[in-house]
Amino acid sequence: MSDDIDPALVAVLAQLWRARGETPGRAWSLAKLAKQADLPMSTLRRQLTGLEDAGLVEVQISEEGTGSAWLTEQGVTLCEAVFGSA
Repeated sequence: MSDDIDPALVAVLAQLWRARGETPGRAWSLAKLAKQADLPMSTLRRQLTGLEDAGLVEVQISEEGTGSAWLTEQGVTLCEAVFGSA
């Protein structure tokens, strides 16, 4: 990976890729993603916003503020290219 890529972005993608391998078809909670990626929630949410805008992830937020995220098919294709097969 290029040195220009934000390490937080890589951490989020890596954990979403891991989540897909461990629990296919199920999203991980934002709390779990933040903990696994070792990122503050604000940083996670910022990264997810960019990834969602790029069409790589989908994020669902409840009225209580909890949420979950998962890779889109485009995100899966990118992660396969970057991280290899799950």
